[in-house]
Amino acid sequence: MFSKSKINDPSPRTGDAPKPSGTDKSLDAPKPAAPAPGEFKATAPKAKPPASVLSSDLHVTGNMKTTGDIQVEGTVEGDIRAHLLTIGESATIKGEVIADDVVINGRIVGRVRGLKVRLTSTARVEGDIIHKTIAIESGAHFEGSVQRQDDPLNGKSKAAAAPAQAPSAAQPSGAAQSKS
Repeated sequence: MFSKSKINDPSPRTGDAPKPSGTDKSLDAPKPAAPAPGEFKATAPKAKPPASVLSSDLHVTGNMKTTGDIQVEGTVEGDIRAHLLTIGESATIKGEVIADDVVINGRIVGRVRGLKVRLTSTARVEGDIIHKTIAIESGAHFEGSVQRQDDPLNGKSKAAAAPAQAPSAAQPSGAAQSKS
């Protein structure tokens, strides 16, 4: 059923000797394809990619969304959604922050939503924090309200803090029903 490649055959056949190995496509194609199925089998999960770092000299205007990790050292004017979000000491965020895990060392002006929220001693937060668990170190500056929710990432809050804002496509449909 399988035939050996000409390269590995010690005795060339009489009719095939003058042909170069690259011209016969029927023998060359199966050889690279044969080991490929074994190479692509996932035996171990992929390594987690490193966090995306926004350096201190970077100014971003616009929203960011990722399933990975972000470390912000610069300035962001817009909303950020990530798995792990680390706000550096020199960073300033003006917008809503949504992440599974939020570590704040710098400044945020806007709402923070996270399963785990941690304000270090250098943190400055001006806005509401909606969390499942929170840690606030001594020396952190915080102005706003703190609300615990079992699922703070879903965007629905009892306060419905967005009546002054224009409706957007990102708001859940439940927000429109509360006006009825």
